[in-house]
Amino acid sequence: MPVLKREQARDVGDPSGLPKLPVPPLQQTLDMYLKCMSHLIPEEQFKKTKVIVEKFGAPGGIGECLQKKLLERSENKANWVYDYWLEDMYLSNRLALPVNSSPVMVFPKQNFTSQSDTLRFAAHLISGVLEYKSLIDGRALPVDYARGQLAGTPLCMDQYNKVFTSYRLPGPKIDTLVAQKSTVMPEPEHIIVACKNQFFVLDVVINFRRLNEKDLYTQLERIRKMADIEEERLPPIGLLTSDGRTQWAEARSVLIKDSTNRDSLDMIERCLCLVCLDEPSGTELTDTNRALLMLHGGGMDKNGGNRWYDKPMQFVIGADGCCGVVCEHSPFEGIVLVQCSEYLLRYMRGSPSKLVRAASMSELPAPRRLRWKCSPDIQAFLTASADKLQRLVKNLDMNVNKFTGYGKEFIKKQKMSPDAYIQVALQFTFYRCHGRLVPTYESASIRRFQEGRVDNIRSSTPEALAFVKAMANSSKTTDAEKMALLWTAIKAQTNYTILAITGMAIDNHLLGLREIAKELKLEKPELFSDTTYATSIHFILSTSQVPTTEEMFCCYGPVVPNGYGACYNPQTDHIIFCVSSFRDSAETSSDLFVKTLEGCLKEMQDLCLKCNSEAKPIDSTGKMDGNTKVMKNGSKS
Repeated sequence: MPVLKREQARDVGDPSGLPKLPVPPLQQTLDMYLKCMSHLIPEEQFKKTKVIVEKFGAPGGIGECLQKKLLERSENKANWVYDYWLEDMYLSNRLALPVNSSPVMVFPKQNFTSQSDTLRFAAHLISGVLEYKSLIDGRALPVDYARGQLAGTPLCMDQYNKVFTSYRLPGPKIDTLVAQKSTVMPEPEHIIVACKNQFFVLDVVINFRRLNEKDLYTQLERIRKMADIEEERLPPIGLLTSDGRTQWAEARSVLIKDSTNRDSLDMIERCLCLVCLDEPSGTELTDTNRALLMLHGGGMDKNGGNRWYDKPMQFVIGADGCCGVVCEHSPFEGIVLVQCSEYLLRYMRGSPSKLVRAASMSELPAPRRLRWKCSPDIQAFLTASADKLQRLVKNLDMNVNKFTGYGKEFIKKQKMSPDAYIQVALQFTFYRCHGRLVPTYESASIRRFQEGRVDNIRSSTPEALAFVKAMANSSKTTDAEKMALLWTAIKAQTNYTILAITGMAIDNHLLGLREIAKELKLEKPELFSDTTYATSIHFILSTSQVPTTEEMFCCYGPVVPNGYGACYNPQTDHIIFCVSSFRDSAETSSDLFVKTLEGCLKEMQDLCLKCNSEAKPIDSTGKMDGNTKVMKNGSKS
């Protein structure tokens, strides 16, 4: 994820001055594809793949034809890969959103001593949300500028426009990302408050006036009381949104046959965001447990039904102090989630709660409970959804670890990019656990371009393999040789990062070639039916750097059944690692991965202290000389 600096305001989403995403040269991508896979598959398989790739790229062959069509497409669209990428990465994915797709931001644990504390925090947070939304609507958000490699480049702000205006609508085969169109006369704006698995409409603009914090508190208090009325309680319909996308689409098509349900769905789909007032979970709120609760709500018997996963932003406020944000990932990247979350935490710290001083609106219309008509079919869907969520809860293996051996300051003193260094450490860890390297995903921001989202940095480089093999066979290699191999691996990672952020990586390009062949109704090129291609996009290690300037951390689940999710947040003197895997895979263990990672990071530090002649000298004040550039990449998440 990019380290950002914020500068003067520019129209949010205005791509003026930003270049279009380039289409990389065909031969460059094919050569890089072979280089990326050569050491990750058996030799015989690689020989076969090399022949297939050469045939694809031959003069006058299918590759050239598809490349020409892709270049034409890039002329006619702001971003040639955006639609292909969105569909492939998110909308056509049939897996349930919690754990599999939706990243979460875990806030510091809050110390609520009463229900009024919780509601006061919620009212304050909603005020911050409305403030942030007004900055977006007023096109007053400062533009993000990249730092590190190619510093000072302005980044596309388009994603911010989707934070409070989009909705992921489930479909039988593919979902739709629906964007509300802005109108000259604003509609009465509302948020949905989830409480005890019930959903309530909280109007935040009444008679063209935004509710102040005192009014919000009053309304939240009313909602809390309404949710406590047991005879009024309705089934936990939100559970349906936690199911696989095809199952939820099917359930929704049954739900909308009734006009009451249609009206309730419409209110949820048009809301700004959700605020989920959670019950106490009854578990010790360690970092790992808070991450788990944020990812899946703890299942049916805790807060798993107190969600609506199709909405981009769900702010979770637990009575026990477990708070954070659940994010539907298709409209925007993790950097947007970070910026919004950091704004809110700063807002709540910097602007005192205005509950006492504010004048209240005299007559506030009561918030209203959303009603549902549940046929036996819907009840059956709910039972199935609850069961599936429970299985997901039991399956997720999470370990949030604060590595305190050192942080990014030490790495910078080695004149190395912290991100590249950590990526090499993750490769070292995987090799030590599994005796091999695998295709790895590290998201890289391509927001330098119009409508840019991400491409992939393939971190399992041949150079990383050479380094980790040397570290594993300590007796056969000198420390000086290992240090040279570490530098080579860091440089290879850095070079691939620059390729990715400048639109020259291979994943989006290969996806474009594959999809344009499908669009032209051509027979699937052999390149894409080859087992090597399937292996290349089965990301057993899915990683992302998500740095924060506030005390919070991001996490997500693995993207394949036998894989790891590894999200990391490098700070000055420590690094937070959030490692996830599935318990039902015999191949993976989050605890073992984290324990091994700590050892690998220590070994790399020892090597640098012994052998790194490039390390920056310390001046008399104890600070590093000069400025060290930090790499930056995009986020998964």
